[in-house]
Amino acid sequence: MNTPSPADHRSAHTDTFVRDHLPSGPLRPDLLLGMPSLRFPARLNCAWELLEGGGALDRAQRPAVLSPHGVRWTYGQLTAVVARVVHVLTEDMGLVPGNRVLLRGANTPMLAAIWLAVVRAGGVVVTTAPTLRAEQLTRVIDKARVTHALCEWGLRSELESAGRAPRTLFFLGGAGAGAGLERAMADKPDWSLPVDTAATDPCLIAFTSGASGPPRATVHSHQDVMAACNSFPRHVLRATADDRFIGTPSLADTYGLGGLLLFPLHVGASTVLLDTSSPRRLARAVAEFRATVCFSGPARYQAICADPTPYDLASLRECVSSGEALPQETRRRWKQRTGNSLIDGLGSTEMLHIIVSMRGEQAWSHPGAIGRPVPGYLTAIVDDTGRPVPYGQVGALAVKGPTGCRYLDDDEHQRDTVRNGWTFTGDACWTDEYGFLYYHSRVEDGEDPVSDSGLPRGSHAG
Repeated sequence: MNTPSPADHRSAHTDTFVRDHLPSGPLRPDLLLGMPSLRFPARLNCAWELLEGGGALDRAQRPAVLSPHGVRWTYGQLTAVVARVVHVLTEDMGLVPGNRVLLRGANTPMLAAIWLAVVRAGGVVVTTAPTLRAEQLTRVIDKARVTHALCEWGLRSELESAGRAPRTLFFLGGAGAGAGLERAMADKPDWSLPVDTAATDPCLIAFTSGASGPPRATVHSHQDVMAACNSFPRHVLRATADDRFIGTPSLADTYGLGGLLLFPLHVGASTVLLDTSSPRRLARAVAEFRATVCFSGPARYQAICADPTPYDLASLRECVSSGEALPQETRRRWKQRTGNSLIDGLGSTEMLHIIVSMRGEQAWSHPGAIGRPVPGYLTAIVDDTGRPVPYGQVGALAVKGPTGCRYLDDDEHQRDTVRNGWTFTGDACWTDEYGFLYYHSRVEDGEDPVSDSGLPRGSHAG
């Protein structure tokens, strides 16, 4: 086997801000990339890989991205739209590899195409929820040193009030006449070459929810994106090209980004993007589009179960729940309503997507469990000295895998979160003798989950 030369790992970024502000040395997480499906070439552009990469089916005429507003893009059409956006970014907006591009919009085909275009052009996507106000956007822009912004026309007021992104274009998320971006795309070529990025080049800055403190900027690379695509959906979801994905989380969240864009494109499936996330809209769209895979949270599944409307949910094959604890009663009612058992998942923005999961059929024999580590990940439950605790005892959850926590320019929190290569999720859990994990609570603020000298020993392999 040939050993990659140093040139193979050379960054394509000419704007090196993100790479210059990543954790270094002992603050980096250890990455486990030993499984064959988690071995990647040194040069990798995940946006190209998702649409046209090696092993992809000849799928130009297959449906890729759909919406209730009449958009029905095939893979060929999506690739053409992405190419035109790339040309606008690089020719009209002056984007160079490594620049940070803030995206602001509801879940629409255009937002999906823009995400792929920024990454294809070597940029770093900065994801923001449509609900963020000007003050929050200002903090995001300043932290990530955003250089460009692409914003849905109807959400422009808060971004304009923030007033920090120097180069901005607006776009229309739904059907209708084009805004600035669409007009600029009109005469652009429908093909483009991807930037020859290193696998380790950053391509995404995702901010945490801020539930346990100020939102923190987490950085993920092209390799991380592909590792996520080859973990949970491959081994737990078992998605295929015949699936049609649908769901409610925002593409600004890593849960929604994976479940509604990255995972379906990776296997050549189609995805339905809903610009509203109400349970009723979701249930109607499942019937309208004959969706087979759904990503949402316990509250929306419970709301659909409580709605007496006779929705046709028979097309659903797998349904994933994450974001909060999944009550056993919600499992039972969903199974009764649809015939499907919910897949539960524990993940984090720091780890990119789901790292601990359980297929629905296992839930009945292990009530209350959140599952086992997704293949490729290891977990350890440790006390505050870093030693593994006995089965049944609550401790801090530490994780290693093909992805890991990298905060942008934040060594203080990086030092608290990554210890001896392990990422501490901030969750307190316990395990049974079969290796199933059970969620207990969040680790209290200020609690030290492991000493500086402690190393989780005794881990559970996924």
